[in-house]
Amino acid sequence: MMRACPADFARLAGYLGFSCDDDSWVKLRNPLTLAHWTMPVVELLMLIGAALALAYALRRVRRDPTGIAIWLASLVYALVTELPRHPPDLFAGTRLGVMMVHNVFSVDFVDGRLPLYIVALYPATITLAYDIVRATGVFERRGAVVGAICVGFVHGCVYGVFDHLGPQLRWWVWNSANPLNHPTLGCVPVSSWVSLAVVGPAAVAFLVHVLVERRVAAGTPPGLLSLAWRIPVISVLAPVIMGVLSLPTLLSAHHSAMQYAVLGVEVAVFTFVAVPVLIQDWRITRRVGTQHPSQYVRVFGVLYLLTFTVLWLTALPDFAGAIDGVTGAGTPTGNLPCAAVCFVIAGYCVAGVSTLKPTTAPAPQEALH
Repeated sequence: MMRACPADFARLAGYLGFSCDDDSWVKLRNPLTLAHWTMPVVELLMLIGAALALAYALRRVRRDPTGIAIWLASLVYALVTELPRHPPDLFAGTRLGVMMVHNVFSVDFVDGRLPLYIVALYPATITLAYDIVRATGVFERRGAVVGAICVGFVHGCVYGVFDHLGPQLRWWVWNSANPLNHPTLGCVPVSSWVSLAVVGPAAVAFLVHVLVERRVAAGTPPGLLSLAWRIPVISVLAPVIMGVLSLPTLLSAHHSAMQYAVLGVEVAVFTFVAVPVLIQDWRITRRVGTQHPSQYVRVFGVLYLLTFTVLWLTALPDFAGAIDGVTGAGTPTGNLPCAAVCFVIAGYCVAGVSTLKPTTAPAPQEALH
């Protein structure tokens, strides 16, 4: 049965160039006929990232199931956080309302409203952030909480490179009429970035470290039966933790000054904890070597940054010609200084981890070869 189509969703879908009357749960399209040439590029990038993350996780799953735990928990996190936002009638009459609308891509779910690449994005980028922090030795030296904060910070930067480009290229559109989407950096809601890209991945990282990686570090990695309950627990608790930590933002949505203060505190905590820790621990690890070298960071991290370098360079002329944050094509722009800072931090993280040498002595889990 066709879902209802609220007025906000229909308006935003029309702006993106598609109709709100698709009632298919899975929709396939020719990638060459999408609205913008960059859309199949970002699709392919995220699918490659998710596939590589899964392949690397499966290669070491018996001696170190941390990777598969991150991958599966991130996938469930993606479904739990994204699915409820995309049947447009589900929250249209509630406080959440219609927050955003994705454009149609080569493969879409939920009546053609949830692109496959969005589902793939989370295991691809959360794995990247977790591997970066793990390789620097933060979890071993600082513990689960500080390590998770660092993962949230790194993921927020990796995600920000993508988040500030998508609306300009019609990958999606935010509903500016929804008060939950304010304040913004350019057209990007700060609350969405903080909740989905920083707090949520930090929750996933914390739970994976506590329930899986600690066992690996102790030389007793969880077996399949043990993982069978640990990963569902992580998958359930991570969105709950994200929701609880994001509650102050939700409650302050109609009070601008309070919302600015809440978001400012959250961003400050992640930034001022993560930056010095990552720098200090990377310097230590550069001298002693890493127990967790990551081929995934070297391959997908570089591919991710190179791809977005090309995409941003092609988008900059229209960005430069934008008037009041709107390009000549009528699309809203993100915040270039914020995207640039995110890109530089993500680049330093990928380059720093890619140049780390492994320790001469194997980590406890590597000794199980």
